[in-house]
Amino acid sequence: MSFNAEQIAEGAAPATHGKLQWRILIGFVAGLVAGLLAYTFARDAMWVGAVVTYVTGPIGQIFLRLLFMLVLPLLFSALVVGIAEMGEVRELKRIGLMTLAYTVIVSGIAVAVSLAAVNLLKPGQGVDPAAARDLLAQGGEGARGIIAASANSDAGVNAVVAIVPSNVVAAMTDNDILAVMFFALFFGIGLLLVQTPRTRQLKGVIEGVFEVAMKLIGLVIQLAPLAIFCFMFNLSAQFGWDLLVKLAAFVGVVLLALGIQMFGVFPALLRFVAGKSPLAFFRETREASVMAFSTASSNATLPTSLRVADSELRLPPKIARFVLTIGATANQNGTAMFEGVTVLFLAQFFGVELGLGDQLFVMLVCILAGVGTAGVPGGSLPVIALILAGVGVPPEGIGLILGVDRFLDMCRTTLNVIGDLVAAQVISALNREPAAPAPA
Repeated sequence: MSFNAEQIAEGAAPATHGKLQWRILIGFVAGLVAGLLAYTFARDAMWVGAVVTYVTGPIGQIFLRLLFMLVLPLLFSALVVGIAEMGEVRELKRIGLMTLAYTVIVSGIAVAVSLAAVNLLKPGQGVDPAAARDLLAQGGEGARGIIAASANSDAGVNAVVAIVPSNVVAAMTDNDILAVMFFALFFGIGLLLVQTPRTRQLKGVIEGVFEVAMKLIGLVIQLAPLAIFCFMFNLSAQFGWDLLVKLAAFVGVVLLALGIQMFGVFPALLRFVAGKSPLAFFRETREASVMAFSTASSNATLPTSLRVADSELRLPPKIARFVLTIGATANQNGTAMFEGVTVLFLAQFFGVELGLGDQLFVMLVCILAGVGTAGVPGGSLPVIALILAGVGVPPEGIGLILGVDRFLDMCRTTLNVIGDLVAAQVISALNREPAAPAPA
């Protein structure tokens, strides 16, 4: 998306985001405590089942239905405009295509790292299988159509062919997220290549759809504290104290995956592709790291990143401004990794076996979502919910991770921002652009 001064100013004031995160944390803790008390003192009481069936269950399902209602318009418009924006400045079209290729490749590495960490360490295993099956049987009513569709989905070569939709309206009706995102990617490239007054108007309309979807998502996310209370009550009343151990394991695996990308993949790119000392790079970008960690907002950090790229890294302005502005929305390695870890963790938690094809599906969606997910509070939430439903995992499981999401949000935002600066450094080196002069 393009960022004007007004949008950056809005991103620079994450006060509302902070208040929402505190409310989510309160809802998480309250639901967890209430559920643990019910598990400890009234595990078999009839009133617990009645509360879950007639109160907390329906509230959680309404929240999920609202997310499912908005997720496809949000992802379609965000991905189309994000790709089309790369060709808006003609002289940077080549750089835009290079940025797109870099983003897809590095996001693929990031998601592969995260999936490998979850498969190796298996943080979600060890829950009572009978309890997991019970909760699976109660899985989200709003997602059953998607789950049924995934059960009958194609495999092997047919699954690859099915990514290309023969009818995009039917793909949307069937909640075929990969097919819709492929169409959005293809459509965005078309808008990038065709620069006429009519296509600019069309792009403006799609941007309007994105803005409306973002606003509605923001309104729905305000219901998250209540929904999280309901999710956590349902889960903790059934799984008891196992939840606390599994959440600690989940946080550990997320941090491990982010650390491998930050201190393994990025230094390799800097050293062997950009010819830049990783130690010097991290020293020169520490201001952006601190800003990203403290605000948990890529948009809020964008002005700092631009200043660091200019005065510390001394990157060519035309490349740095383009890559960093696009990257604040389209190059979200941390977000893609978090989505991949979360989906596999919850699949393990609920005892859902994900084969190679299912994990490739998760990987592809996370890569595309890293380009197309809106940079707003809770922007990855509908994507995670839809992926969960697509692989047959109860979407209400997202309630497990949202209570610990504030700290993880700060960590993955730091990775997102540093990843944008790495991208700017690498693309500048690949274009053999001279460094900007040192500031006077």
